Amino acid sequence: MLYSAYEIQRSFLASASAMATASVELLQNPANPFAYFGGGPMLASALDVFAHAAAPRGKPAFDLPTTEVDGQTVAVHEVIEARQVFGQLRHFVREGQEGRHPKLLIVAPMSGHFATLLRGTVGRMLPGHDVYITDWRDARDVPLSDGTFDLDDYVDYLVGWLEHIGPGAHMLAVCQPSVPCLAAASLMSASKHPCRPRTLTMMGGPIDTREGPTAVNQLAQERPLSWFSQNVVTSVPFNYPGAGRKVYPGFMQLAGFMTMNLGNHLMSHWQMFRHLVQGDDESADATKKFYEEYRSVCDMTAEFYLQTVNEVFKKHSLPKGEFMHRGVRIDTAAITDVALLAVEGENDDISGIGQTRAALKISPNLPDEMKQYYLAETVGHYGIFNGSKWRNRIAPVVEAWIARHDDLPRG
Repeated sequence: MLYSAYEIQRSFLASASAMATASVELLQNPANPFAYFGGGPMLASALDVFAHAAAPRGKPAFDLPTTEVDGQTVAVHEVIEARQVFGQLRHFVREGQEGRHPKLLIVAPMSGHFATLLRGTVGRMLPGHDVYITDWRDARDVPLSDGTFDLDDYVDYLVGWLEHIGPGAHMLAVCQPSVPCLAAASLMSASKHPCRPRTLTMMGGPIDTREGPTAVNQLAQERPLSWFSQNVVTSVPFNYPGAGRKVYPGFMQLAGFMTMNLGNHLMSHWQMFRHLVQGDDESADATKKFYEEYRSVCDMTAEFYLQTVNEVFKKHSLPKGEFMHRGVRIDTAAITDVALLAVEGENDDISGIGQTRAALKISPNLPDEMKQYYLAETVGHYGIFNGSKWRNRIAPVVEAWIARHDDLPRG
């Protein structure tokens, strides 16, 4: 019922957005005298902001056709190298650069946004790395007949994709996948798997949410698991391929994030309106570009969402040594030669300070020289992996960490 009500609202808003867009074009037409004086420009700007906010969003493109390597512009081709039911391994192949740089698997969060949210992460790492990314599928588009997807499957996918990439790869986890990535690294280390990653960088990840708890963590602790099942899990409507599948809808996750920082989002749209009125289209377009990505959301399976809430945010299974995968206990002490880098943002309101750093504490058999912690001052959650602070301050730390451990011998 909830999802169906949202679909009705979305249809109405899509129509209203189209009408607003048409009105903007009319008001800004050079042949229209109101385009130059009176309330015309202000009304057009207001309608433009509304049209952008109400427009429906699909999956964005990565749109990274080129990169710069050693001062030369190099073509980039996206190749799907491995497919699974709920995701695919996307490879950004740089023309003529095969074998020149470290292989890097960027693990995108399955938390309501598409992997394209990490476009800036990929773009910044492309010049010096052979980049792959986990491109998760919208659960509403997966038919019920294709089965389920939970944390166990997530770990299995990571192991399989590391095997596909081959020995010597590095792994970078952004936010939520820090937990399954550390679990996969532990499993592969325990068996001395030849394709275990050389390094694992975790950025803003909820390894131990007892450290620096945020509003997100407190909500998970205050509510029983049944509350999440009854209040945020719903069924996909009949008009999608995944009709009947139980999901945590992306629009609900987006609503939660928008509410947490409602004042900032309202101010951003007010600034967009002012820029449009002033004719500063470049500044307005920058805000539009951010929200086009931010509001592009997808659903995740209910079993994955509820298991994550229970194991990560309620039971703290991984740091307690109680996390199980297919009946096998995950032992983070098995990590002895996967170099760990923990990156946190000083102003992160999703994963508090200390939550990611906890990964270094629960890896007692990893030498100290293979552990590093970096606190990015004045950086919020999104800024850890996107924007100027990521590009200029955080990415160089990640690059240096990968380079330092790329060719070290392993037992």
